[in-house]
Order: sequence, then structure tokens, then C-alpha cells
Amino acid sequence: MLRVGLCQVTSSVDPAENLRAVREWTATAAARGARVVVFPEAMLARFGVRLTSVAEPLDGPWARQVEEIADEFGVLVVAGMFTPDGDRVRNTLLVTGLGHHLGYDKIHLYDAFGFRESDTVAPGDEPLTVTVDDVTLGFATCYDVRFPDLFQSLAQAGSSAVVVPASWAGGEGKREQWELLLRARALDSGTWVLGCDQPDAATAGLDVRPTAPNGVGHSTVADPFGRVHAQLGAEADLLVVDVDPARAEASRSATAVLANRRWGAAAR
Repeated sequence: MLRVGLCQVTSSVDPAENLRAVREWTATAAARGARVVVFPEAMLARFGVRLTSVAEPLDGPWARQVEEIADEFGVLVVAGMFTPDGDRVRNTLLVTGLGHHLGYDKIHLYDAFGFRESDTVAPGDEPLTVTVDDVTLGFATCYDVRFPDLFQSLAQAGSSAVVVPASWAGGEGKREQWELLLRARALDSGTWVLGCDQPDAATAGLDVRPTAPNGVGHSTVADPFGRVHAQLGAEADLLVVDVDPARAEASRSATAVLANRRWGAAAR
């Protein structure tokens, strides 16, 4: 078993303020026994600011201070940030603590629903897995959840769970899509899928519009059979769950989706 805490928090435009939130929520999650503490996409600074002005490298002060927080509480912290890439940035998940200090750059960019993430963000091309207490975790970011092959590739690389930080854009039907996609990716990869979103933008006093994707809340953990295992509401909250890798093995044995996979099997 691996205990994971999902911190459904709203990031501000101020990285220092967001760092304080990371410390506060990490302390709370660690006190409840979490070994992995997950924050949403864009935790360094929310969307709607000039990303090149807030981007920092993985060895920059913000990421290193998150590393110090992770080390202080003896956990792995996952938090969305932006790293420099010429005149654009990378949408990066910082994965730090327990001897790790890595980044996953979002592969599938959100050029959809009237938003063009690729105008300001360069895509990544390498999946990432990390093992904590003998449980292997894969990583994906927000819009990545619409692409089953990434999740199946992570499963074939040994992941029992995939962590999905997000800043999910609101709009008609978008909350329902969020839950449906998390459940579908869990079922078609035989993994736990842990979606950690920012709180509902309206609840947080932000504009609800796809041109500034700032969250719909409802962070959701789907088990490897596609069932909702646990879920939060719209407001800021903490969800702590235990991930059982044996459940992933049971799903893959029952559905045989990985064993019978043909199309895209050689991808990535």
C-alpha cells in the first residue's frame, strides 16, 4: 500500500505565496500518513500570468525550496510549475523528495476549447515513472488524460498508479468530462488514476472561461476497474487515499487490455 495525499488548492500569481501553501498542505498530508503529496498543475503560478516571467529551472529557488519541504516531512512532493524553454516554457511537474528531483514535461498541449497552450508552452516527449515504497507511479498533466496510449505506456513501464495534476478548464460539461476521462484511463490501463485539480474557479472567485483554465475542483481517484474510489467537491480540500498495487494487477488480469494490446504498442 502507498498512501497519497491530493491537495486541491488554488494557486495565486505569487510563487512565494504558493510555496507557503505547499508547505502548509504538505505538513497536513504528512501528518495523515501520506508518503506522496500531490498538488495541481500550475502550482508555481496560476494560468493567466505571463509564464516566461515566472518560469524557473528545476535547480532554481522555487523547486529547491519544494525539495526542502519534501525532505523535511519525508515525502515525495509532486507540484506543477513552469520551466524555461527559449521564448516559451515547459509545463513541468516537479517530482521531488525521497532522493528524487525530477521533472515531467507535459506531452499533450491544450490546444482545444478556444485555448492555445502551444503558443506559450513547448511540449515534452518523455514519460516519467518513479518508484516509492515498491509502488511505481507514472505522471501525466491535465490534457494528457485525453490520450489513452500514454497511460497504457506508463502501465507497461510498470506503473500501478498514474498521478494527474490539473488546472482543468471550466465550461459546459467539463466537470463530467474530467471524471469520465479519469475513470476511462484507469480502466483501459489497469492503473489507479489520481486526478488532483485546482478548486472550482467560481468558488475561488476566478473567471470561469477556457482561456484561463483555473480548475473545476472534484479531484478524483479512480480505481483500476474504473470505479470512483474517492472524490472531493468544488472547494479547497485534502483527499488522502491508499493505493493498492494488487488491485492494478487484478484489473489487468481480468480485462487483459495490456496483454491484448496491438495498435500503438510500440509507441514511446
